[in-house]
Amino acid sequence: MGQLSSMFSGLARSLSFKIGKNNDEKSGARGAAEAMAKEAKKNDMILRSSGIVDVDGSNNFASVFSKRGEKGVNQDCCIVWEGFGCQEDMMFCGIFDGHGPWGHFVAKQIRETMPPSLLCSWQETLAQTSIDLDSDKKCHRFNIWKDSYIKTCAAIDHELGQHRRIDSFYSGTTALSIVRQGELIFIANVGDSRAVLATTLDDGSLVPVQLTVDFKPSLPQEAERIIQSNGRVFCLDDEPGVQRVWQPDGETPGLAMSRAFGDYCVKDFGLISVPEVSQRNITSRDQFVVLATDGVWDVVSNQEAVQIVSSTAEPGKAAKRLVEFAAQAWKRKRRGIAMDDISAICLFFHSTSPLAESQQVHPFSIATPK
Repeated sequence: MGQLSSMFSGLARSLSFKIGKNNDEKSGARGAAEAMAKEAKKNDMILRSSGIVDVDGSNNFASVFSKRGEKGVNQDCCIVWEGFGCQEDMMFCGIFDGHGPWGHFVAKQIRETMPPSLLCSWQETLAQTSIDLDSDKKCHRFNIWKDSYIKTCAAIDHELGQHRRIDSFYSGTTALSIVRQGELIFIANVGDSRAVLATTLDDGSLVPVQLTVDFKPSLPQEAERIIQSNGRVFCLDDEPGVQRVWQPDGETPGLAMSRAFGDYCVKDFGLISVPEVSQRNITSRDQFVVLATDGVWDVVSNQEAVQIVSSTAEPGKAAKRLVEFAAQAWKRKRRGIAMDDISAICLFFHSTSPLAESQQVHPFSIATPK
């Protein structure tokens, strides 16, 4: 496949006719990345709502579903981008959980800016690297994506703070995303959403492997950082066991997560938007990964989620079935508490396009599950 450093620049050149005069305003990589996003949207290669993504010849099959809770507008949002960066073997999945009065705007803003910004950061990192893809480079490839994610999260959080139409002082969002590149997945997490992998043991049983940490202020290392920054961590009397982040003086904002985009009222007091980045090599034992907001994980265990998704007859309905199960669990386990927004992405690794065969959908399909 040649040099990594030439991959993206070639894509940028191929898109130069689409960028045209905008080169004067958007230089190089950023312009190319934004052009890719626009082109993908025009070609229906990006899904931003409940539905499925199934591309003919791809190993990826994604099921997406989101359900509004009982607190007002749905502040969860998702994105699935097949052919991420114009690469046939790449896919981007992201799930975002907004909070605060402007949370739904913040979540959508990060959803829109993260993928092209990540591509831009990836290109910049590749341009400084000369690693041949045919040699042993898993570590190098991971470092490239890790650096790209760290740069991206810092950049889009800064841009969010400068946004003239979105007030993110008391509002923010979590962000959990995965990039699949061939048989590797790179996971980046900011906040308390969670990614859980389903893998098969020697005896044939399917077991969950949690790929991310729920970044909550109850974690000792997170609480230590917040307290050292003069922030406060404590529970409310009516919420024993639920640690929240507070300003040094005052009764705001009471965040239940320790990492987020936005929430500038506590950015100087220990809240950060630095992602935890990890990777995993996908093997034939690994069946699918579930990305879900805390609306799922507050009431559904990892094992239950794996069982629900794996037992769904039509994979295209897996995310909806998991979300609906979580909604019922809220009624049983959280009586008297307003149900949170609930969202999930189920990404199947070894797709044989089961939905396309059973429902005769087009080779590339974005459809809403019934």
